Amino acid sequence: MRVADFHFDLPESLIARHPLAERRASRLLVLDGETGELQHRRFTDLLDYLRPGDLMVFNDTRVIPARLFGQKASGGRLEILVERVLDDDRVLAHVRASKSPKPGSKILIEGGGEALMLARHDALFELRFDQSVLPLLERVGHMPLPPYIDRPDEAADRERYQTVYADRAGAVAAPTAGLHFDEALLAAIREKGVDTAFVTLHVGAGTFQPVRVERIEDHHMHREWLEVGPDVVDAVAACRACGGRVIAVGTTSVRSLESAARDGVLKPFSGDTDIFIYPGRPFHVVDALVTNFHLPESTLLMLVSAFAGYPETMAAYAAAVEQGYRFFSYGDAMFITRNPAPRGPEETP
Repeated sequence: MRVADFHFDLPESLIARHPLAERRASRLLVLDGETGELQHRRFTDLLDYLRPGDLMVFNDTRVIPARLFGQKASGGRLEILVERVLDDDRVLAHVRASKSPKPGSKILIEGGGEALMLARHDALFELRFDQSVLPLLERVGHMPLPPYIDRPDEAADRERYQTVYADRAGAVAAPTAGLHFDEALLAAIREKGVDTAFVTLHVGAGTFQPVRVERIEDHHMHREWLEVGPDVVDAVAACRACGGRVIAVGTTSVRSLESAARDGVLKPFSGDTDIFIYPGRPFHVVDALVTNFHLPESTLLMLVSAFAGYPETMAAYAAAVEQGYRFFSYGDAMFITRNPAPRGPEETP
């Protein structure tokens, strides 16, 4: 299976660089996984596709202001993007500089604070700060907007590049399907008899990394930390018992549930995952999916194609481009029901 199979042409004008005035104001492209039928709706119309007894699973990770600016003690400017908080004062981070800092070198943080470069682990740098990391980031950090939002972060991004139910700090990218939900819509979902549950997956910057191999099977996924608690396992069992559907809000919720059910049975799980879902990989838990539109040739587009079928997914994306949908983190959304017999690109004429 070739990475190039997942290419599509996207006009620059369709990349959403700012959020809409209201979270719920997005459009919704509905893809029926059984028939391939498409419907063009508003995001609030999602309620029409939910049934009493369904279970919606959200990712409650909280995005940290993970981008820092500063300089080496020797004077060279640099940028730090925290990838993972290790403990109270240590992180793994990407560092952009004309010359990479060496172990033992000091970094002065813009806005106050210092960091010591301890060691390099492949592409990541282990840094120790002179104070607690999370309060420092909240004070002087910038929201880590994705590379395709080519503008500096603004004050509004602190709220809008965050779900309203964000709880557990640790992500450096938002679980963007959740950005469309406000408190009123969540209340309406519950009033309809739809249950909710929360997993945690701290989204890493690796989610934006391009796939640098030709064959999908040769790609190694980045690792991210997740937790699926016993309460989620119980909620899925109760949903199944009453004939409901498990609806994942976002690909990160899919990866969480399917990681915790890798042997076919959903169990509580806490730890790292490097699960890579592409056409041909089975789904053990998820029946329907709310997701944004993803980058060409990305692992997220491959996951959607595994869920909805490759020809159906690519046809939906072509229709979205034609109809002027907004793409990526601040863009519009899809609601997809699982294709019972999904085909991959090698099975598509």
